[in-house]
Amino acid sequence: MDPALSVVRLTVREAIHTLSSSEDCGLILSTLRCLVIKLSPVWLELSPDGQLEELWDSFFLKGPADQAFLVLMEALESTAGPSFCLMKMAQLLANFLSQRRMAALMEEQCRPQKKPGFTLLQETLLNKVVGLPDHLGNRLQQDNLALFFPQNYFPLLGEEVVRVLQGIVDALRGGLDCSVSFMSRVLGKICIQGRQKEILDVLVPQLTVLTQGSCLWQRVCWRLMEQVPDRTMEAVLIGLVEATPGRPEVLSRLLGNLVVKSKKAQFVMTQKLLFLQYQHTTPMLQSLLGYLAMDSQRRPLLIQALKELLETWGSSSAVRHAPVTQQHYLSAAILICLAHLREPELRDSQDELLASMMAGVKCHLDSSLPTVRRLGMIVAEIISSQIHPEGPPLKFQYEDDELSRELLALAIPGTSDSSTVLAGGSAPAPTASETLAKTMDDGVESANGSDPQVGPQGSDSDLDSDDEFIPYDMSGDIELKSNKAPLYVRDCMEVLTSSEDMERWEAALRALEGLVYRSPEATREVSVELAKVLLHLEERTCVSGFEGLRQRALVAVIVMDPARVAEYLTSQFYALNYSLRQRLDILDVLTLSAQELSRPGHLKRPTQQVSCGSGAPVLATSQADCTGVSGWRTVVEERIRSKTRRFSKQGFPRRELASSPSEFNSVAGYFFFPLIQHFDRPLVTFDLLGDDQLVLGRLTHTLAALMYLAINTTVAVSMGKALLEFVWVLRFHVDIYVRRGLLSAVSSILLSVPAERLLGDLSDELLEARSWLADVAEKDVDEDCREQAVRALLLLERLKDRLLPLSH
Repeated sequence: MDPALSVVRLTVREAIHTLSSSEDCGLILSTLRCLVIKLSPVWLELSPDGQLEELWDSFFLKGPADQAFLVLMEALESTAGPSFCLMKMAQLLANFLSQRRMAALMEEQCRPQKKPGFTLLQETLLNKVVGLPDHLGNRLQQDNLALFFPQNYFPLLGEEVVRVLQGIVDALRGGLDCSVSFMSRVLGKICIQGRQKEILDVLVPQLTVLTQGSCLWQRVCWRLMEQVPDRTMEAVLIGLVEATPGRPEVLSRLLGNLVVKSKKAQFVMTQKLLFLQYQHTTPMLQSLLGYLAMDSQRRPLLIQALKELLETWGSSSAVRHAPVTQQHYLSAAILICLAHLREPELRDSQDELLASMMAGVKCHLDSSLPTVRRLGMIVAEIISSQIHPEGPPLKFQYEDDELSRELLALAIPGTSDSSTVLAGGSAPAPTASETLAKTMDDGVESANGSDPQVGPQGSDSDLDSDDEFIPYDMSGDIELKSNKAPLYVRDCMEVLTSSEDMERWEAALRALEGLVYRSPEATREVSVELAKVLLHLEERTCVSGFEGLRQRALVAVIVMDPARVAEYLTSQFYALNYSLRQRLDILDVLTLSAQELSRPGHLKRPTQQVSCGSGAPVLATSQADCTGVSGWRTVVEERIRSKTRRFSKQGFPRRELASSPSEFNSVAGYFFFPLIQHFDRPLVTFDLLGDDQLVLGRLTHTLAALMYLAINTTVAVSMGKALLEFVWVLRFHVDIYVRRGLLSAVSSILLSVPAERLLGDLSDELLEARSWLADVAEKDVDEDCREQAVRALLLLERLKDRLLPLSH
């Protein structure tokens, strides 16, 4: 007999005897290691028909799962490669996983054990099981098998975990003792390594079904979560909340009262996910807070969370410094809490909640960001209606957009408590727009004093119906009024200041813009007086579009006499006895008029509708006439042009673009420098560096716009230098809106001042600004600020070679 074959038979016989009869782990490991050492192509070919190879594989696929797995992992890490032995063991490990041997390995660790060294064995297995993709990826490199990729391995491991848990449930039903501690550690270690999505996407759907009708399955899941180590608890809970968006009943079945039993879990669910992280979606918030609301032992935590949310929401420091996205997140969390709590629960903390709400409303309304102000209005309305229902309702006027509708929908209990809809099968709660529409309909009916009437069938009104007639188009009809509009600028000014005839007053306001543009000389004679009248003009009667009419008229006056009127308005911006609204109006009209002056050929205004006479819409042109009839030649030419088919537009007369110097060039200094001079001087009722941050924010944006419109003007360099000093003083301002304006100002400087002058006159200032922009781009809490800083840095990058000396 071949001596080599005899050695093989002896080795195999000894291995079979040891693996089938020995309970000594050390002896089993040494036997398996011996088989690995003997592995070679020549050794396997000693047996015909591959019988030896099949037998060799069976030692690892049918022997003790934990010992076989450890030996394979040890051999893979120590075998030189690439080689036959390395790939053979990798393929064998893939077969080990495919034949569900990993479930057998983990199930063995869940049984009561009294063997010495069992704790050390479990720790080794835990590291190998969870770290398998990393170990194999580093060892096999480009020869790695697809099964070992993390996106394939962890879902497979999730299936194995479900099988192990099923085995545990069956064992408990049979009266056997089991432990899920090892499974908890496996789950925690996978999640803390960032692979919670891969495994929980498999675990959660199956456990959702298994726990739905089985109390035993629920108890196993609760025990599984309770024994997750504290250091990995956060990763597991965040993964579960992310895997169950809008399904608090699923989260309740999987976690039980974990937040009551575990301090770590309570901190994560009621503190970290609510206050320290705000990237989660609204359905995830609904799942988290709905879980707290679904059990009487957890509801005190929901009330406490609401108190702390309102306290943070009402903090002036948080409103100033927190990103808008985080404030939106907090507002949504507050509304979801309110939707779950009942009136008796809220009544016990009514005074505390109302105090936090009042402080929060003030902070939000003082914000310079429209979104933050709207969040404050919506949340305050809903809080006041639920916490203090017997008092007068708190109402604000705000824009009805997607943000408003989303927050209003969260306040409806049906939208937050998805379990009620799923379990009861009731119709979904109406959306905010449907509720608003129904409220408006009810209001109309109640205002009419009667319910909607339905005509009796077969009445004469059906026979006399004129529905078959086509209605006459009356869309072009206008209301006939007596012609009371003044024809001169001075007359308009007199009517606006002294007339008691409201119809004539309205007609004068509507006609003023057209008269100003048609009578430039007459306007210049009274330009400052007229600007003063318009600045102080108040709406004496209900006029449609009053603010727009007043603003356009004031812009027209500035355009006709820019230097004098701009000098007057900028002096009034820092004067006493003006409201914040008037100061904001000054900034708005200065920006609009500067934009108009910088437009080429701005005096050749396009035909527009203004009020001539008593408010009838007519065509206003640069000529002195005021007529509503187009010339017949224009009508004929337009008809011919619309009826003519052209195969080529070559030779077709094109309108030449207007070309003329910017009139803003000579007057830019009158707009800019008076505004920037006195911003740091507080008045009795006006303090830009104090409480009036909204006006300061608008001022920064106005200065940025004026700087941009002064592109290539002779005063642009001086404006840029002054604006950079202004930016440098306020660069660390706490208000987000102010910082946005400052960053916009830097970009305007880079776009408006010629590159040669930037290099010669402003190089030091820009080098200092560059480091500040880099810091903002990296660390600012507001996303818009970060984006603007990046854009400014990109503009600076174009000047890099000129601004920065070469390092060599």
